[in-house]
Amino acid sequence: MSPTSSGRHGLPAAPDPLPLSVVDNHVHLDITREGDEPFDVAEAVARARSVGVTRLVQVGCDLDGIAFTMDVIDRHPEIVGGIALHPNEIPRLAASGGLEDAYAEVERCATHDRIRAIGETGLDYFRTGPDGVPAQQEGFRWHLDLAKRTGKAVQIHDRDAHDDVLRILIEEGAPEHTVLHCFSGDLSMARECVERGYYLSFAGTVTFKNARDLRDALTAVPLDRLLVETDAPYLTPSPHRGATNASYLVPHTVRAIAAVLGLDVPAVCRAVSENSEQVYGPW
Repeated sequence: MSPTSSGRHGLPAAPDPLPLSVVDNHVHLDITREGDEPFDVAEAVARARSVGVTRLVQVGCDLDGIAFTMDVIDRHPEIVGGIALHPNEIPRLAASGGLEDAYAEVERCATHDRIRAIGETGLDYFRTGPDGVPAQQEGFRWHLDLAKRTGKAVQIHDRDAHDDVLRILIEEGAPEHTVLHCFSGDLSMARECVERGYYLSFAGTVTFKNARDLRDALTAVPLDRLLVETDAPYLTPSPHRGATNASYLVPHTVRAIAAVLGLDVPAVCRAVSENSEQVYGPW
């Protein structure tokens, strides 16, 4: 399939290539939206490369996703991995009695050289009710400890849980490279995260018309703390909101970020590339 066609997947046409290469620092190549055909990994990588997205961080956040991640990082030099048990997985595994075995598998896989991040871990109070909060918080603490013990970055999922995420990071001590994946906080939270030395990663949501507060938050982020992601297959940037997302659509988000910050696109590309290698190491 041509990188510029939508083809059998019904995906949007590719945007104009970026002038410098960048990293999609959070993508789920193992996940398809309902009704979508599986996306071949080699095809996804090729489409991304054709527009200047030359490196990807594949994130596996359940046991099947972790197994998938371990496979693709050995077969595709453009991909490094992040692994964890998603906050919404933790209460389910705890209830079934499978949490300790799952932790053991995460810890075993985390020693692989091409696993560069522990995540996505964190808190999600949107899909898990109050009964699951204690297990989520303990799981978050466990993953933070693992990131520090293994010297990996941590990618944090935070949905409707800003205060508790920041509190637990203080209580446990944040890993050296801490990334707020798909940042969703306001200007005040962005400033606090920057003061603490965290990286903020922006997804396609920053391009949405109703995301003025998020764009305000972006203005508080210095270039040396900025990352970009898709969270594909979700959160497709405008002008394709609602379609299936993929790494090759990152240029839309990069260009929107440049416009908000009043910078040229090459400057944003350069920062995203350098920051990604600072956080995850060389590919």
